[in-house]
Amino acid sequence: MTMINAFDASAATNMTEQERALIARRERLLGPAYRLFYANPVHLVRGEGVWLYDPDGNAYLDVYNNVACVGHCHPHVTAALSKQAATLNTHTRYLTDGILDYAERLLSSFPKELSNVMFACTGSEANDLAYRAARTFTGGTGVIVTQLAYHGVTIAISEMSPSLGSSVTLGSHVRTVPAPDLYRSGGKDVGETFADNVRKAIADMQAHGIKPAALLVDSIFASDGVYSDPAGFLAPAVDVIREAGGVLIADEVQPGFGRTGEGMWGFARHGLIPEIVTMGKPMGNGHPMSAMVAQPHILDVFGKSTRYFNTFGGNPVSCAAGLAVLEVIEQEGLIANAKDVGSYMRDGLRALAQRHELIGDVRGAGLFVGVELVSDRATRKPATAETSRLVNGLREKRVLISACGPGANVLKIRPPLVFSRANADIFLNAMDEVLTDIAQGK
Repeated sequence: MTMINAFDASAATNMTEQERALIARRERLLGPAYRLFYANPVHLVRGEGVWLYDPDGNAYLDVYNNVACVGHCHPHVTAALSKQAATLNTHTRYLTDGILDYAERLLSSFPKELSNVMFACTGSEANDLAYRAARTFTGGTGVIVTQLAYHGVTIAISEMSPSLGSSVTLGSHVRTVPAPDLYRSGGKDVGETFADNVRKAIADMQAHGIKPAALLVDSIFASDGVYSDPAGFLAPAVDVIREAGGVLIADEVQPGFGRTGEGMWGFARHGLIPEIVTMGKPMGNGHPMSAMVAQPHILDVFGKSTRYFNTFGGNPVSCAAGLAVLEVIEQEGLIANAKDVGSYMRDGLRALAQRHELIGDVRGAGLFVGVELVSDRATRKPATAETSRLVNGLREKRVLISACGPGANVLKIRPPLVFSRANADIFLNAMDEVLTDIAQGK
């Protein structure tokens, strides 16, 4: 996943001397491990709503960034951050009101069974903590993830993130299963197929003396290629992991906070109540914060044997930002907006598919949409090169997007939740233009 749409200096064109100097400075100071997006990277200096701006004041439509979920630099969030930063910021070993006010508001968006929350700073940390809690509760170590999952970058969680590539070795206690791909299912029930694959993974673990601890899934399967339907397909696999003594960890870093347009959390589309839920990125609209929400019986076991402390997890400034985000989602009706604009966008993309053979499938929920590009609709061969051309062609039209999936051929569409129908029209028109250029060999 990390190499999809990555900048290659040897192939770059149309860069200014200022941009080349900035890239050279970046490489000198940050080292070689970081990656830039696009054949010609974008230099950004400001953000507002769904727009990002370069030094010359050119506006780029953000159709990709779920981190700023309520829009870049939302005034209500920035005001809450500033006010709290000027008042108090410290850790959770002192009594403060903000963490409790935020915890109550956050937990009110979950089923009543999920009534405890622990805070951290990144999604990686939240998933790491969730794994620790699952291990302690179940007595097992085995984890099942999908074949191109991404869950984080700590040592423990990177071993459960096959999308990081072959340079990161999966743990011996980790098993991967194919993602529930309805487009390529051949008419089979994707829920039963997914459950059967989880069952086989458990059997293999047990054959190697590994006790299962958890099924860890992103409930929109974002890195695998965005698989959303039919709603409810996760339930049979969850039954399987629970029968084996494991738990469900729902990674809501990407599908959470109303993005699917059907409530706050992606797992709810499947009629499930996980034992553990993790979240990150969008919580603070870009402010670094994350959390693990769990059923109390899980944390009763974990808390009796483990002392947890995270210096900045749940600090007053973070909690002020998180509370402001929840207020904006509610006050601006952003879950309903995600449902409406997402449906409008998918309809527009399906209309484009009538004119452009390259579009093989349009799928998703709310403002999380996947568009699979294929070079042949009959064989469904991934159109990897064409996808790269489309992504970079859109960038040249100042529309920012990226791709995912095993063939690097699925557009990953997840704009800020304030995205409008008018914004969608800009995106759809740009898509039409670039797809026409590709078809004409331009």
